[in-house]
Amino acid sequence: MDSAISPWKKIRYRIEWFGVFVMARVFPLLSRRALLRLTRVLGWLGYHLDRRGRTTALQNLEAVFGHEKSPVELRNIALRSYQTFARTVCDQFWTFRLTRENFSDYCRYDFSDPEALEASRKTGAIWVTPHYGNFEWLALCMGFHDFPFHIVAQEFKNPLLTEFFRRNREFTGHTVIPQRRAMIHLLKHLKKGGNAAFLCDLTVPPTKAATVIDCLGFKTCVPTLHGELARRTGLPVFTGISIPRDDGTYDMLALPPLDISEETTPAQIAQKCWDAIEPYIRAQPEHWIWMYKHWRFRPPEESERYPAYSNPTELLEKITAAAKDRERNAAAAGDDKP
Repeated sequence: MDSAISPWKKIRYRIEWFGVFVMARVFPLLSRRALLRLTRVLGWLGYHLDRRGRTTALQNLEAVFGHEKSPVELRNIALRSYQTFARTVCDQFWTFRLTRENFSDYCRYDFSDPEALEASRKTGAIWVTPHYGNFEWLALCMGFHDFPFHIVAQEFKNPLLTEFFRRNREFTGHTVIPQRRAMIHLLKHLKKGGNAAFLCDLTVPPTKAATVIDCLGFKTCVPTLHGELARRTGLPVFTGISIPRDDGTYDMLALPPLDISEETTPAQIAQKCWDAIEPYIRAQPEHWIWMYKHWRFRPPEESERYPAYSNPTELLEKITAAAKDRERNAAAAGDDKP
């Protein structure tokens, strides 16, 4: 552990690690039914105790669904969102009950394009999903299908927790890599026929390597790393989504590869990824993480539509304009080809 960390933080980090250690030992001993009951209680507590997160969730839901759902319906969606998230977190500790022989009892995979999937075993592929349902198990159990991923994961402030969750995510054959120099590492890996997995709904500041997409009727800034890698490698891009069921199982949907050409820009790929999964979020919004500030930034003239926490910035328009210029240049270059 870093010697620059204060003694108090070292103690706190040890306490946090011990709590995680206990959960990792106790939760796998619970039956599936008992774990589900626990997650419902934890989600209920989270909804009622996390005032800031609850406020953000309700602001988000009001912005997206306020014109079609009642306040009671919105509160129920927010509550169930907390319960879904609690289930995903607790399943992280229940993961060690999964094996190659029994994982299909809990995760039913539906591969929409089996031929494209099998072809990707030889070439490698880029896999994308949102923070929806059990996105952790969606990726994890692909290892049991013999698709080992390289996954870029944000490190915890507590390095002891970073190590624990790294081992947890790698035990089916995946490799977790740090964000530093991720682009170079992943590019080399993909060109060797490897696979890489990404979350497509991370909100990043407009000053970062980002693009602007239309997300549930609003503008938001997301990373372009997966789009840039797809453009450079020409590999297929698969989107997937995890749909929780009340019996404790999940329907894991692997959608057909995106329709991408040589002229498709990273910004367009990012939008295509979102367009593939948005219908599922609209159909069952309770499984998305609504307590996250998805729309931190907004166009200056859009003050009324966006959630109250969003901040006005002209950078969104500049990024959008720059992306359109790149698209026009790419189209012109394509027209010039013989």
